[in-house]
Amino acid sequence: MNNFNRNDNTLIMFINGLGVAIAYGMLGLSLWLSEDVPLATKGYWGIGILMLTLALVNFVKYRFDDRLSEDRLSRLEEARNERLLAEYVGSDDD
Repeated sequence: MNNFNRNDNTLIMFINGLGVAIAYGMLGLSLWLSEDVPLATKGYWGIGILMLTLALVNFVKYRFDDRLSEDRLSRLEEARNERLLAEYVGSDDD
């Protein structure tokens, strides 16, 4: 089951990456072919798109890291509670 989910996620990530690459390619082509826009403005737009991309990648990474840390803390708390319950039930038998 875990292997199936991993393959499914890999396919979804590949399709999303392909979509992003196509979008960047089309955007770059439209900037390159636009004759009414000066080169300095095209460069400014390109830098803006690059910075937006970096900001979005960082945003997703930090959200993912936050979710992982919350998940880890909840698993530690559950294990601690299980251990306390096991000790309580075990000491009740004596």
